[in-house]
Amino acid sequence: MRKINLSGAIPALVTPFNDDKSVDFSSLRNLIDFQIENGVSGLVLCGTTGEGATIKPEEYSEIIKTACERVKGRVPIIVGTGSNDTQKAISLSQTAEKAGADALLVVTPYYNKPTPNGLIEHYQKIAEAVGLPIILYNVPSRTGCNLTPETVFKILERVPEVIAIKEASGNLNQVAEIIKRAEEDFTVLSGDDALTLPLIALGAKGCISVVANEVPREFSELCKLALEGNFERAREIHYRLLGLMRVNFIETNPIPVKTALSMMGMIKENFRLPLCKITPKSKEVLKERLRELGLI
Repeated sequence: MRKINLSGAIPALVTPFNDDKSVDFSSLRNLIDFQIENGVSGLVLCGTTGEGATIKPEEYSEIIKTACERVKGRVPIIVGTGSNDTQKAISLSQTAEKAGADALLVVTPYYNKPTPNGLIEHYQKIAEAVGLPIILYNVPSRTGCNLTPETVFKILERVPEVIAIKEASGNLNQVAEIIKRAEEDFTVLSGDDALTLPLIALGAKGCISVVANEVPREFSELCKLALEGNFERAREIHYRLLGLMRVNFIETNPIPVKTALSMMGMIKENFRLPLCKITPKSKEVLKERLRELGLI
């Protein structure tokens, strides 16, 4: 299993679409260049923010290959391959590995409501089928399934391929318990931009981020300063970006962030159903935040 370093700002990259809803690979390459040039520490493809739920299996391969060709090993490429069907998650994970991914981001199965034993077996089967490191993704607000610290450590006992967790439960006590009990080589990453600063103070190593799509340099600097212990300066950036962090969730992610990137001239404002364009009211609020930061 290959080793990768996970720290700092890791954008959960949007997937740009053409007007016919096909993947806009030209804009994808430009987005990747924008992120790398502005100092991010990695890239997540086909995750929640990348509308992974509506990306076809054959598109996964092409998206990953495009990213690998553009990145050229400068930062790790992490691919969202989670599903509520373990066999589908295995298939997507194998596709990602074959296309050149460095690691997998695997969300807990949604809707099925698996037991802790089911979660352990789910991750174990994926690990047995591929040779890539696995990042757990805990986001109970979307999945209805919470990875408790007890279950996390049972998974780690059985599945050594799990090297990190993206924690988006919003429960600081829960995340602190994981950080406190974890071995040094296990990485906790924030899954919520607005909680990145406090979680780094508790021992997290960075964030798989939405806001980094729009402001990669500033969010990377926030993470870097916090990891260095310069919380005063990191706090200044946090409060500068906080309004944008919040408005990115004024409607379901990634609707606001893709709309913002379209306003910034980087992609077209296209989504795949059941996601759709932002409401006019929310769009005005978003536009105001972008103007405040000089992004439009």
